[in-house]
Amino acid sequence: MTMTVRPVEDGDFFTWIDLYSGYGDFYETPLTDEKALLVWSWLADAGHELNALFALDETGTPVGLAHYRAFARPLAGSKGLYLDDLFVSADARGEGAATALLEALRTTARSQGFSVVRWITAADNAAAQRVYDRVAEKTNWVTYDLVP
Repeated sequence: MTMTVRPVEDGDFFTWIDLYSGYGDFYETPLTDEKALLVWSWLADAGHELNALFALDETGTPVGLAHYRAFARPLAGSKGLYLDDLFVSADARGEGAATALLEALRTTARSQGFSVVRWITAADNAAAQRVYDRVAEKTNWVTYDLVP
């Protein structure tokens, strides 16, 4: 199946929230109305760092979602794109949506002179890792969270 990718737009709230709620459900972190409205306000604010893309199937229906933002890489003396969230609806998995989103991010990073597209995934998300292993290099870095 041929997937296309486009930015999420102002009128896409209900489609976006359906996909983003699916992402929250997948990670057993339900998306509350408060969180959804906050994240949507970030996406609607052209000055905010967060951006979003949809992967569209052949009928033009959004079936995948990616949230991303730029980040500084001081030691590398460059900037990168950080992929915060990537989700493909269950009925569209295996059809190329994730790969299309990742390739769109690669193109965006290249066009902006960024040096890397980076993301993390759950250690037990084997299906996603099969896709990621095809398109990217797994690093040796370990992630930590320090709660304030």
